[in-house]
Amino acid sequence: MQQTYTAPERVVPPQTTVRAAVLGLGIYVPPRLLDNHELATRVDTSDEWIVERTGIRTRHIAAPDQAASDLAVPACLDALRDANLRPADLDLILCATTTPDMLFPATACLIQERIGARRAGACDVLAACSSFLCAMITAAQMIEAGLVRHALVVGAEVLSKLVDWTDRSLCVLVGDGAGAVVMGPSTSGAGVLASVAHADGGAGDMLKLPAGGSRMPITEEVLAQRLHYPRMDGRTLFKLAVRVVPEVIEEVTRKAGLTLDEVTWIVPHQANQRILEAVARAMHLPIERFICTIDRYGNTSTASIPLALEEAVHGGKIKKGDHIAMVGFGAGLTWGAMVIKW
Repeated sequence: MQQTYTAPERVVPPQTTVRAAVLGLGIYVPPRLLDNHELATRVDTSDEWIVERTGIRTRHIAAPDQAASDLAVPACLDALRDANLRPADLDLILCATTTPDMLFPATACLIQERIGARRAGACDVLAACSSFLCAMITAAQMIEAGLVRHALVVGAEVLSKLVDWTDRSLCVLVGDGAGAVVMGPSTSGAGVLASVAHADGGAGDMLKLPAGGSRMPITEEVLAQRLHYPRMDGRTLFKLAVRVVPEVIEEVTRKAGLTLDEVTWIVPHQANQRILEAVARAMHLPIERFICTIDRYGNTSTASIPLALEEAVHGGKIKKGDHIAMVGFGAGLTWGAMVIKW
């Protein structure tokens, strides 16, 4: 009797989930420290007024010859050392900045040349204070898609050169600094669990720099009207931030399959301590769950999240296995969030 051959059942190995994870962190702040008492000698304000309204006590200020790339380079090299990688290992460099060295070439290209990352593609990301988060989301998606293996994301700002130092509503807020992360693939379960990004262009007038672009090039008349300095509707911006930040944290947490109770730490953009406290109240969370560094650095825009993240990790707050929710919001209006398992 002829026997029928039955092929063995094909065993399909389980798919391993590849996530984009943070492999290393680095920061740099210029040594010049400007406290509120010194600032009060320049503009009509006081230490008490600044602390009560912003939570800021000190900020770092770049030297006259320091541009964004000068702050970014040491932060990037620090992050590479922390990741135990070389510049030659990088496939991509994304620089988040609202104060680039110049409009072009991209500051990321200047960084690429200075650190010797010859293989890496490079470009800048501009979404105001949300830029670093947008850059991290972009890098993570490219890593998970297999387009790149190792990406360097850096936020670098010299806001002290952008603001009007006679306008106390803005000059008391800003600080200079840079923070960087090296990202790469991970199969350990750690890495990016979810991310979201939003924008509302109709709220663009709340925080803007009117002149310096193609709409309004710099002229003598523009300079006389001081239109080359930022303008901010602080009260309306405050209300919007307190509404959208809790919403986006809850959205990204659900997308990650977590509850708020399972989020160990929230690392927000450090815009204003009063905003962070209002967000915590709106979410019925203790402010102690938020990583806050604004008292020492001020608002460093795109650098604020990586500065806070690096301090929390290397300071021992954030530990392996923790769930971290990072959230950014800024001019545009732009806002977004990311959940990472450390």
